[in-house]
Amino acid sequence: MFIDVLLGLQWGDEGKGKIVDYLADKYDLICRFQGGPNAGHTIVIDGKKHVLHTIPSGVFRKNVINVIGNGVVIDPIVMARELRNLEDNNINISKILVARKAHLILPTHRYLDMGSEASKGKEKIGSTLRGIGPTYMDKTGRNGLRVGDIETPDFRKRYESLRSKHISLGKIYPDIDFDLKAEEQKWFESLEYLKKLDFIDCSYYVNDALKEGKKILAEGAQGSMLDIDYGTYPFVTSSNTLTAGVCVGLGVAPQTIGKVFGITKSYCTRVGSGPFPTELDNELGEELRQIGAEFGATTGRPRRTGWIDLPQLKYTIMLNGVSDLCITKMDCLNTFKNIEVATEYKINGTSTKSLPYNLSDDGLEPIYTSLKGWDQDINDIRDYNQMPKEVKDYIKFLESYLEVKVTMLSTGPEREALIIKGDLS
Repeated sequence: MFIDVLLGLQWGDEGKGKIVDYLADKYDLICRFQGGPNAGHTIVIDGKKHVLHTIPSGVFRKNVINVIGNGVVIDPIVMARELRNLEDNNINISKILVARKAHLILPTHRYLDMGSEASKGKEKIGSTLRGIGPTYMDKTGRNGLRVGDIETPDFRKRYESLRSKHISLGKIYPDIDFDLKAEEQKWFESLEYLKKLDFIDCSYYVNDALKEGKKILAEGAQGSMLDIDYGTYPFVTSSNTLTAGVCVGLGVAPQTIGKVFGITKSYCTRVGSGPFPTELDNELGEELRQIGAEFGATTGRPRRTGWIDLPQLKYTIMLNGVSDLCITKMDCLNTFKNIEVATEYKINGTSTKSLPYNLSDDGLEPIYTSLKGWDQDINDIRDYNQMPKEVKDYIKFLESYLEVKVTMLSTGPEREALIIKGDLS
């Protein structure tokens, strides 16, 4: 058996949670392999919206085990809040397993994150202020605390030692409003809630499941263009969001990777700072924002919007080895008579279909191909054959350019608003 992978191909917010939720009942395990509560996966079931930040999106399927891998960073406060919400909705949380080697986000990690961002002035990275960056810095600096450390007798002492280091480091930043005592109290109370879950040795657990013939889906957070190595650095997250991150995030070998589902919107969005070649910073962009309800599930911040960028997509499809393309928010283009598609860049007079080293280059200009829009409501269509000709032409154009098959189209936030085009087996 192989581990299938599902991840975002843009700057996040592609609709991964809904697709994982749909696919989940075909798998035995859903595994988060990186990121932390800076991600927000929104799932609408029977008209009710559920937002997950740390817990895998398979939690709403009764017979699925949900694994939080060692590549994830966990804030016990956020995690406990999610667990309570699930229990309030009669969801069984005993099927959620947590890797002992996953790192913990301390209150002082959030304090450092806020201080660091405040010190940057107009050069802000656009951090979600959830302590993600400082936690990964402690991980690579070999200072971090992990979930397995909760079970050790000297955990409190180790916590206090790391907290002291953080407070000393925080003196280099501007003063910020942060009630450490209150946050600490919530943090330790939340740790007790976290202990209700089973802690596992993730690499052994996942590899043993493979040997037993279990079907596994690895769920990514954020988007490929936020990858620490291959994204729009420095406006990126602190982890590897690509398929390669599955291997280190779960402790599995490269040859265990099977199908790779890549998720993209029918247009493009970005939260926070950083380059965005096809951005529509105008009335049209605002129209897309309102139609698509483009406000962050984690932060509530309005997302920047723009046309779909095919050179960017082809880049992340290449990096991830995408086998199946899933296009979400098709319905958000219902009212457009014409749809623009970026097919190349012009950089200082030279055309290219490759991403340059610096997407912020002042001389970079996206070149568009205009496609005829369908200009009608497709929300209730469930059969691809019944789609308007213009939708099919749009999909054919993308498949030809990107050289990968489209297998799923999402036409709304609801679980059932999904069209299967092609073979998912």
